[in-house]
Amino acid sequence: MKLGVLLPTFRNGSDDALAFAGEAARQGIDGVFAYDHLWPMGSPERPALSPFPVLSAIASKHEALIVAPLVARVGLVGTHHLVNQFRTLNALAPGRVIAALGTGDRLSADENEAYGLMSLSGAERRELMIDAATELLDEMPVWFGGGSDATNQLAIDLGAEINLWNAQPHEVEKMSEFATVNWAGNTPEDTHGLLDGLASAGATWAIFGPSVQIHDLKEWRESNSVSKLP
Repeated sequence: MKLGVLLPTFRNGSDDALAFAGEAARQGIDGVFAYDHLWPMGSPERPALSPFPVLSAIASKHEALIVAPLVARVGLVGTHHLVNQFRTLNALAPGRVIAALGTGDRLSADENEAYGLMSLSGAERRELMIDAATELLDEMPVWFGGGSDATNQLAIDLGAEINLWNAQPHEVEKMSEFATVNWAGNTPEDTHGLLDGLASAGATWAIFGPSVQIHDLKEWRESNSVSKLP
């Protein structure tokens, strides 16, 4: 199971995100991810960095890190523009980019409304995901932010991996019967216990928010590797 972290991008500048990525690279973490929000949920007065420029800077500096937004919301920009953002990032980091896509939901609707973005139905947003995924599936791994039955089924039909947010290991295991599944979410009190559960459940990735202690992830990986030695 690969390990990843979400960058602290709800800042006025990129220094914290770049430093966090550097620490992740030094500790052997597999990838770094960036939110795609116009502001932190529920806090319109706070800033939010655009994910692709930050990820581009990190990918150019740390050649071992996989990079991706988590997730890039369709409808914030045109589909052609979104696809080309992924392709440009992949040109900087060939083979190290994941096209992680999401429809957004009611929790992010205020962002769209505040910036005058078109209000689309769930079905319309899923159509945009189909368009973007179809363009990118032959070029890089594609993830869909899962949750709704319709989006999960769409990922299964297209062969995209499903990202589950804050799911329990048993939920990951159940979904893994139908699709390849990864996990992302907030840092729990027992990080090692959750990692054990996710690994047993078949998750391909475990991605933690910026509050995680990166050395905890390194320690889990090292102890897990030692436990498998003959």
